[in-house]
Amino acid sequence: MSKAYDTIYIDGAWTAPSSTETIDVVDPNTEQVVATVPQCTPADVDLAVAAARRAFPGWAATAPAERAALLTKARDLLAERTDAMAEVITADMGAPAWLASRVQVGLPLTVLASYIALAEEFPWEEHAGTSLVVREPVGVVGAITPWNYPLHQITNKLAPALIAGCTVVVKASEVAPQAAHLFFEILHDAGFPPGVVNLVSGTGPVVGEAIAAHPDVDMVSFTGSTRAGTRVSELASATVKRVALELGGKSANVILPGADLDKAVRAGVDGAYRNSGQTCSALTRMLVHRDDLPRAVEVATAAAEASAQRLGPLVNATQFERVRGYIAKGLAEGATLATGGAELPEGVEVGYHVRPTVFTDVTPEMTIAREEIFGPVLSIMAYDTEEEAERIANDTPYGLSGAVWAPTREAAVAFARRLRTGQVEINGGAFNPIAPFGGYKQSGNGRELGRHGLEEYLEVKALQF
Repeated sequence: MSKAYDTIYIDGAWTAPSSTETIDVVDPNTEQVVATVPQCTPADVDLAVAAARRAFPGWAATAPAERAALLTKARDLLAERTDAMAEVITADMGAPAWLASRVQVGLPLTVLASYIALAEEFPWEEHAGTSLVVREPVGVVGAITPWNYPLHQITNKLAPALIAGCTVVVKASEVAPQAAHLFFEILHDAGFPPGVVNLVSGTGPVVGEAIAAHPDVDMVSFTGSTRAGTRVSELASATVKRVALELGGKSANVILPGADLDKAVRAGVDGAYRNSGQTCSALTRMLVHRDDLPRAVEVATAAAEASAQRLGPLVNATQFERVRGYIAKGLAEGATLATGGAELPEGVEVGYHVRPTVFTDVTPEMTIAREEIFGPVLSIMAYDTEEEAERIANDTPYGLSGAVWAPTREAAVAFARRLRTGQVEINGGAFNPIAPFGGYKQSGNGRELGRHGLEEYLEVKALQF
């Protein structure tokens, strides 16, 4: 039986939206409707923004420690409700139970804790010669979040905005909205003042665009496709509001000669298939020296086939068909299929599952080497010189992430410095939730996480003496 969410959260209360229209939420494992959420209108956005505007002066005037105390209550409540949160995330976007709990909820808990600690450590005021430099909240923030990490992407924006003293209007993805509703129940129970946090639901072209264009929104933070991010920027430019964009990627995993090839390839497959490949920073291009290509394909094929039981489905029918279309295009353009393919996995009759796929004989001009696929599809590409590897890695309109494997850390770092990308994993370095996350080129602008993420939501004022 599906759950009907018939209210949105505005000014500290669950409120009926202006329209009775709803949006179905489909479980990608079963292809059944599991929930409905309101299809809000620009009128609902107006109410939410007005509530955030009224609440801003009071919230901005609170001490950072007071803001952190409320966020601590929210984090503790989220920790208590981890199982319930993981369950709705699995139902909405298909993440296996272990991934939903450990990553989809575990990572937001870490992010919240990092901003709670940063509230005390951050230099809110500092001297620059004869001036006092103070940092103040930017104002009302519109946060537009995606479906692939439905809670994590909310906390990435909400936590720093709240610690900065901003008030927020969130539009969660209509594809995977239940985590947002549950999290706002938590924020309500934590006791945030009315209007400080607000939640609307609906589609990007209606609700997202209303937020981006709204004259009383001082900043919009968007995570999603480069195409949609371009539209957000266009709408926001009319009011010269601040814009932070975390967009697409086509990240390269460069394995240099002499690196631990088997380890690097296995880690690269994991990096490509993270969240069933539905990760903007996924390492979807594996670059190996031509002499190492046969062994790399062998190891990648085995690793991909072993991963099949750990992957969840793609989020919906649209994404399912899109990824299968890319696989077909890869074959049509001359790439060699090492494993996987567009057919349903053996024994699967329902759900949007795609076989873990590995292509070899991929060249830089092929579509699968250039466009973001957002599914479990890995392209292995050969190079002959380190200079060629650098050129291939940087030959993309994106610049979000990447990885380098080399015999020594020094060699890997030297190569990583030449990559035009926002972050690089060095010899398997782990994701760091307090390091800046964001991209170069068409992967967006601005940074999330840690101190750099907090600074996105702050204005800087100089008091001259």
